[in-house]
Amino acid sequence: MKASPTLASNLQMVLTDLIELHLQGKQAHWNLVGTNFRDLHLQLDEIVTAARLFADEVAERMRALHALPDGRSSTVTADNRLAEFPEGLTSTKDTVKLITARLERTVKTMRDVHDDVDDEDPTSADVLHAIIERLEQLAWMVNAETMAPSAAVTEPASK
Repeated sequence: MKASPTLASNLQMVLTDLIELHLQGKQAHWNLVGTNFRDLHLQLDEIVTAARLFADEVAERMRALHALPDGRSSTVTADNRLAEFPEGLTSTKDTVKLITARLERTVKTMRDVHDDVDDEDPTSADVLHAIIERLEQLAWMVNAETMAPSAAVTEPASK
């Protein structure tokens, strides 16, 4: 099978967001400060690794479909849909918000192109499904760092 220009373009959009997610995750990792630093520092490495592996998987899928992935820095800068990560040190609380938003935006790109991808190539859609599942899990896990419980837990009275 050879990818149509639309399929190639849709997969390229996913690729540029994944590459940018990888880069922004590293920026956050290097400039993180504050409470619960170590745990979030390690979570960011997990996100970076996942984004890098997923970008490679999408690019290799594109090549299998005779499409040409473009991971050049100029292309990623011009074409990704993620907001720029702030310069300088960021608190753990702010980093959680920033990275969660970027994970969710990357997933949104995949959901936006999913139906068109699925119409032409269900195998590529399956690749997107697996990536969406993992990125949503990572977003939930990192966001839980700053979430508050919905109600106080009380111990029952002892007998």
